[in-house]
Amino acid sequence: MAKICVIGTGYVGLVTGTCFSDMGHFVTCLDIDEERINNLNVGILPIFEAGLKQLLDINVEAGRLKFTTSYTKALQDAEFVFIAVGTPTSDSGGNADLQYVKKAAELIAENLDHDIIIVNKSTVPVGTGEWITELISEQLGSNTPSFSLVSNPEFLREGTSVNDFMNPDRVILGSADLEAMDKVANLYQVLRAPIMTTDIRTSEMIKYASNAFLATRISYINEIANICDALGANVREVARGMGMDKRIGSYFLDAGLGWGGSCLPKDVKALAHMAESAGATPHLMHAVMEINQNQRIKAVQNLKNALGTLKDKRICVLGLSFKPNTDDTRDAPALDIIQMLLENGTSVKAFDPQAMPASKAMIPQLLLGQDPYDAALDSDALLLATEWNAFKSLDFTRIKENMRGRVIIDGRNIWDGIALQKMGFIYIGIGVPNPKNL
Repeated sequence: MAKICVIGTGYVGLVTGTCFSDMGHFVTCLDIDEERINNLNVGILPIFEAGLKQLLDINVEAGRLKFTTSYTKALQDAEFVFIAVGTPTSDSGGNADLQYVKKAAELIAENLDHDIIIVNKSTVPVGTGEWITELISEQLGSNTPSFSLVSNPEFLREGTSVNDFMNPDRVILGSADLEAMDKVANLYQVLRAPIMTTDIRTSEMIKYASNAFLATRISYINEIANICDALGANVREVARGMGMDKRIGSYFLDAGLGWGGSCLPKDVKALAHMAESAGATPHLMHAVMEINQNQRIKAVQNLKNALGTLKDKRICVLGLSFKPNTDDTRDAPALDIIQMLLENGTSVKAFDPQAMPASKAMIPQLLLGQDPYDAALDSDALLLATEWNAFKSLDFTRIKENMRGRVIIDGRNIWDGIALQKMGFIYIGIGVPNPKNL
């Protein structure tokens, strides 16, 4: 069994470290945030992720998983060190902010006293692997120890990341050191997943190309949904028919309010920025981002059209996280829509199973409900923003009794519009015919 250090205890780092420990390896997760490490040492996780807490507790109890703020302790006898820190969009534009990657690399070099394999899991611009190698080499100088760098992009989906790690579609590795790459591949052999080896730049590009393609599919089906609205077609059936084609498939063809989160928005921006910096013209990437933003604007416009005005109205928003089964609100469509509603003089009361504390911190004037029915109380309209399972089978008789108005915007197309129309609601889905016109 290997000794592994994982730098970063966010979604990627904490899941990576915990899962490797569950595979029998000895893992130390490192973070410079003392409060976060103190909490982890008493079993308090900084994120909500299905199945992660139970797995973490089991491996801490077994002595395979530890947490520290000390690079010296974390790197001691480690054979592999995984960099899994954040790379948010920089304030100066669409490029990725590499300050945390840079700091991690510098501290690795400063504290390294033996040969090691450095594995980068952070999503970084193409060419970053070479930059990290140069940075560490310069700091180490001619002194031993030596190191090799392997790129190993992550493909974890928030809400299902533990399962994604343990059952990957593929493992991508990139390095100029074939021996080091083979050693990293051996860590994943037990998962019985296809392992693709390539050069560092190509492995870094695979991550961006994959996320940009998924974002493109979502924006594409949302554009089709808008065309369906104009022509009277049903995007649900259109997507079902498209998905039957083996060349297309059914994944990521759900029309709605668009994509958000920590990956797709920043990765599409970063890819467009990289392309423009290199002299290429990323027309498609810009269109994908524009369509996505327009879905949020359209949701607000639909509410205004249905209510006549937004001023002094009360809107119930169900769902705040960018997707179900996570508490992550980064670039969540719901929060963007809520901001636009508040700017139009609307009051908003919302409910989400996990993301209310983070949302309230970002939008102090946001009102929070104890449950969906409390959130709907005295509202003029209800907007579904996140398709949590708990929202799929609501008691709409009770919702109707609590609401002041009758407008429902189904931002994820999960409800039966015909049934709701028969109950007296004004139902508006995304790219589906208004039931009254059926």
